[in-house]
Formats: sequence, C-alpha cells, structure tokens
Amino acid sequence: MDSYRETPKNRLVLLGASNLTLSLRLTIHLMQQRLGGPSEILVALGHGRAYGTFTQMLWRGLPGMTNCDLWRQLDSIEIHPTYALLTDIGNDILYGLPPQQILRALEWCINQLQNHSAQIVVTNLPITSIKSLSERRYIFFRNIFYPSCQLSRDETINRAEVVHHGLVDMAAQWHFKLYEQEPDWFGLDGIHVNYWQRKAYYQDILRQFSDLGLGRQQDALENKQEFLLTWQRRPEFAYKTVLGRISHCQQPSGQLADGSLVCKC
Repeated sequence: MDSYRETPKNRLVLLGASNLTLSLRLTIHLMQQRLGGPSEILVALGHGRAYGTFTQMLWRGLPGMTNCDLWRQLDSIEIHPTYALLTDIGNDILYGLPPQQILRALEWCINQLQNHSAQIVVTNLPITSIKSLSERRYIFFRNIFYPSCQLSRDETINRAEVVHHGLVDMAAQWHFKLYEQEPDWFGLDGIHVNYWQRKAYYQDILRQFSDLGLGRQQDALENKQEFLLTWQRRPEFAYKTVLGRISHCQQPSGQLADGSLVCKC
C-alpha cells in the first residue's frame, strides 16, 4: 500500500452476494459519485453468500455476514459519515434457514450499523420476479445454484414472502430505506440483474442515499471513471476455506486508484 494517501471522506459498507460481487467496482464508483471519496470500504460479499449461515460454493467456503470480520473492522475506527448497502438477500432461504432466523440476522446487521450512525439502504427480495418463475425454471436454477436444496417452488416462495414482509415491518420499525426491486431488472433466473442494466440498476438503488449536496460532483467524477475503477491492488478475503483448509489475509487488502482502501470480509 502507498504510505501517503488522502484522508477518507466517508466509510462505505457493502453486504451482498453474486450481484454485488459482479458489480463491486461499479457500485463503489457510483456511491462515490453520489457521496464523495476516497473512502474506507468494508465489503462482505461472494457468490452464494448468506447472511446467517456458513456457505460452500464449489471448493470455497465463507462465513455468514453476521460472523465475518467486517464488524470488528467497523468497530476498530470511527469514520463519519458512514453509508451502508445491504443487498442480495434471500440465499439463506435456499440453504434451509427459516424466515425468522434470516430476519434476526438482518436485524442484527442493521443494529450494528445504526450503532455507527450509518445511513442504511436495504434491497428487499425481488418477490415479483421470484414468483414469476415457472416450476421448470425454478428446479433448473435451484439445481445449478443450490444443488443441496430440496425446497419446492411453493415453499421457497412462501418463505420469500415472509422475509419480504418482515423487511417491510423492520424498515418501519428501524427507519432505514427499503428499496423494492422491479422484475424488469432481472434475468431468467429471477435473482441476477441483467448485465446490460447493472449501472442503471445500482444508480436507481443509490438514489435512496441522501447525498448531502455531494451529488453535484457527479459530472466531474464521471470523467474520471476509468481511473477510479482501476484496482491498484485487488482485495482478498480476510477468512475463507479452500477445500476445507482455512486461509487468512490481513486487512485492508485492496486499494483503488483514488486511494480508497478495501477490507474484504
């Protein structure tokens, strides 16, 4: 890492699974367009990642969001303002967690973030898109993405509806922004954002954040997009298992070209 860099203007906290993993640099860039930068960035993500349980994707295993190192990093130093995006909610259902346990995990994450006065945006489950899946499509994609899952389409939808409604109630109680996802963003599997719509999708979500006037910087930052999207050092997971063997990496492990440091948990 460079010994000198600009003092961070804010802290960004990003939690998600496949969609966020595929669009991490884009999401960071769009958040900084709206909220300013450089930033201290804490991310917990990964294909198939869940909030409340350990997950295994092929040979790689990751802890649930509630048990990852992000929260220790969050407590280690105070940086304000803090902005948090929680997205890709729903994988826990296909790993067998009951809806109330999923909601408790999400509530725990939100409480931790509110303890740091974070401005929080949560994307709700894309329930309309999920319900549009035919039995054949549901089984096909379930077997690809969650081969150990035996839940029927109807049971999965029932659980998804409970989590969806639970998040609506939670947002009213805890006063965070809840973003309802329109089905037009998603592809044939009902959960992954269409590649060509990713930028517009995240721009729409990030409008939920109050930009405190920093959004006026957007045009200037847009001109530096290619520079800001460049990794000087790609982040590595703080903790993961590979074929059952534990791997650790000291954090922050990533750095963007604007000096933003990234902890990947």
